[in-house]
Amino acid sequence: MFSTSSYRALLGLTLGAGLLFTAQATQAQVRREYLLTTDWRFTKGDQPDAANPKFNDARWQRVQVPHDWAIYGPFDGNNDLQTVQIEQNQEKQATQKSGRTGGLPFIGTGWYRRKLEVPGFGAGQRAVLVFDGAMSDAHVFMNGKEVATWAYGYNSFSVDITEAIQPGKDNILAVRLQNLPEQSRWYPGAGLYRNVHLIVTPEVHIPVWGTYLTTPDVTADYARVKLTTEIAVPDGRVVGREGAKISVRGSRDEHIGRGALRNALFLRLDTELQDASGRVVASSSTPLESGLPTCEQAFTVVQPRLWSPETPTLYTAVSRLYVKEAEADTTYRLADEYRTPFGIRSFKFEAGKGFSLNGQPRKFKGVCNHHDLGPLGTAINVAALRRQITLLKDMGCDAIRTSHNMPAPELVQLCDEMGIMLMLESFDEWKTPKVKNGYNRLFDEWAEKDLVNLVRHYRNNPSVIMWSIGNEVPDQSMPGGGKLLKRLQDVVHREDPTRPVTMGMDRIDDAIKNNFAAVLDIAGFNYKPHRYPEAQAKLPQGVLLGSETASTVSSRGVYKFPVEKAKQKKYPDNQSSSYDLEACVWSQTPDEEFVQQDDLPYVAGEFVWTGFDYLGEPTPYDEVWPSHSSYFGILDLAGLPKDRFYLYRAKWNTAAPTLHLLPHWTWPGREGQTTPVYAYTNYPSAELFVNGVSQGRQTKATSAQPQTRYRLMWNDVKYQPGSIKVVAYDAAGKAVAEEEVRTAGQPHHIRLAADRISLTADGQDLAYVTARVEDAQGNLCPDATNELQMEVKGAGRFRAVANGDATSLELFHQPHMHAFHGQLVATVQTTDKDGPLTLKVSGKGLKPATVQLQSAAVAAK
Repeated sequence: MFSTSSYRALLGLTLGAGLLFTAQATQAQVRREYLLTTDWRFTKGDQPDAANPKFNDARWQRVQVPHDWAIYGPFDGNNDLQTVQIEQNQEKQATQKSGRTGGLPFIGTGWYRRKLEVPGFGAGQRAVLVFDGAMSDAHVFMNGKEVATWAYGYNSFSVDITEAIQPGKDNILAVRLQNLPEQSRWYPGAGLYRNVHLIVTPEVHIPVWGTYLTTPDVTADYARVKLTTEIAVPDGRVVGREGAKISVRGSRDEHIGRGALRNALFLRLDTELQDASGRVVASSSTPLESGLPTCEQAFTVVQPRLWSPETPTLYTAVSRLYVKEAEADTTYRLADEYRTPFGIRSFKFEAGKGFSLNGQPRKFKGVCNHHDLGPLGTAINVAALRRQITLLKDMGCDAIRTSHNMPAPELVQLCDEMGIMLMLESFDEWKTPKVKNGYNRLFDEWAEKDLVNLVRHYRNNPSVIMWSIGNEVPDQSMPGGGKLLKRLQDVVHREDPTRPVTMGMDRIDDAIKNNFAAVLDIAGFNYKPHRYPEAQAKLPQGVLLGSETASTVSSRGVYKFPVEKAKQKKYPDNQSSSYDLEACVWSQTPDEEFVQQDDLPYVAGEFVWTGFDYLGEPTPYDEVWPSHSSYFGILDLAGLPKDRFYLYRAKWNTAAPTLHLLPHWTWPGREGQTTPVYAYTNYPSAELFVNGVSQGRQTKATSAQPQTRYRLMWNDVKYQPGSIKVVAYDAAGKAVAEEEVRTAGQPHHIRLAADRISLTADGQDLAYVTARVEDAQGNLCPDATNELQMEVKGAGRFRAVANGDATSLELFHQPHMHAFHGQLVATVQTTDKDGPLTLKVSGKGLKPATVQLQSAAVAAK
């Protein structure tokens, strides 16, 4: 068995990006990749003859891929009603859940079709389609012939379509997808929601995910790099080395003599390791051995720049495959070129010590994230992902768990580039179901196939630190559950022996008692901070992980009185309080996890549930409609920070000051009533003033109440209109920062703030523009619900809008929405034309606002 100790000896491996790369413009144009974004036709509902090339799809909708057809709604509490007992919520009987999957109409069949042009395709070439994800149960047809199926909607898969292509004719690609009721516990999306690629290569080539790069030794002075490259050659051709015996692929005869040299292919692999500037730092030229399907190369990089969240330095292995047809030939021709981005870093999990990266101890300051992008649905978009990561990094976050599914390639690439460590997760179910039509139906046939694709796809990415093989699977408690765990873990170890395997376990008693948790490389526990010492004493690994923590619930801008810690608290308006003291019956406030993370060195860090609100799973209101999205997020569905953002920022972002005051100070009718005031800050103490009168100075202190270690609280403040101001003091007692919140007047005008001003004219880039309803003095009107209208002119278009209100049934794709507690976020998208684009936001009785952005084409390389 792959023990933790043997694993530690290999942990210094550094792995590069297995993402498909853009077509490289080599002299021979040996490898070409096309992103199949445009010219798709789509229809909902089954079409029995839609795979037929002669089928008339003229009346189908024109769409671009990535495409989520269900996000356009409408919302309806009757969509995917589920009568289930949620054991995690400690429910004793099944009840009807409305909105569990977001109330969106994702159930049913969808068809996609398009013409597939393959320029210059002919003899001696191969064509492969790569689907980054298709929701779900994909059936792929080329010219009426089914060429591939893939059941799991979250996984990437590829299919060789060479034999199905008709050169010189119109080729028709068709994809049938189907979502079932009770397929998911959250909104899964629908359609070709991730990218589709066409890759054209010579017959001799490096296949999809055909490289595996590791760094067995990493020091400040040098790094050893090992690259294993798989080579694909035509069936029946001889692969050999000059002057040596050669073997025939597919032949029963292991060796043949020189009489077969007329069929020989002689191959050489030249690889350069390049730094971020393109400078070659190491190289190797290797003739292929006869009969071997892979080529191994070794390199030394002197004084490497190490990858970390603070310094996400990347290198690239550029591999060029050369071929000649006969031994007597004097020159090789270039057959293929393949690029493997990678980073150099080492890490360890050590008993009693926790986690370290590049020799420096640290804890994961992580969040769990679902795959939807709020108002965009599940349709992947790089600009949307980049915005999410930018906000998370500002909070101090350095890690993401892809909950509870396999990620989009774009997310992994951005984490490589921007510096986020990843726990890549595979499944939410094994054999025992949580929902009727979940992964349990697929497990026996597909689990190994899905894991192999996941690991081979991403085992070169430096951001990937751990593989997670499951989340809260009921098999923890079932006979044979440990055997299933070992089976899955062994598959991962076989494909990548350099990273640990973990999973999120919620049934701690069963997991420890039946040795389930003991089998894992790293034991991950969900919502069990007070039992970490017990688990540490009973388990052999000596290190564990908060794989899912907190699940505090809140609604941005909503404050409930009296202020008190509560579990599963519900209110008539279907909202939760932003005093950050309300959690689910099975979870905790952030502070309770903070205490254990700070006090227990063997705990390797935490992954908070969740970074962003997501569609579906509206706990604690999953039995009450309307509620279509979660309340767990540190940021809301629009990407606006909740108060909790600043609690985590004060704890996690040690490089920047944080001082945040809550609640707002506009409470007509609460005059003279107790209205507690909190400050979230990384300064040790602060003094509060109400209308200039001091309410005393508070200092963080270790005590039995976790909140006093991480919050400054004035619990007896009486509300009077005017202002509250907090003055923060450093460790020496010097006043160093202040924050003031004023009572707002009547809504007067709209203020706009864009996250980006300069955009790319590629038809995909996005800008997120926050609209605030303010009074005449510029104070946010915290209870404003004005309906705002969006209008875009110029080189762009309106894309979506969201206000972060889980109870709103307004459609995201319509250019109007009511503000939620004074704010909403409009998203504009570029076209393929250069020029300015203008967003105007207006509302009845409000002075409108306009923001101008600039869209320009990417400079030619």
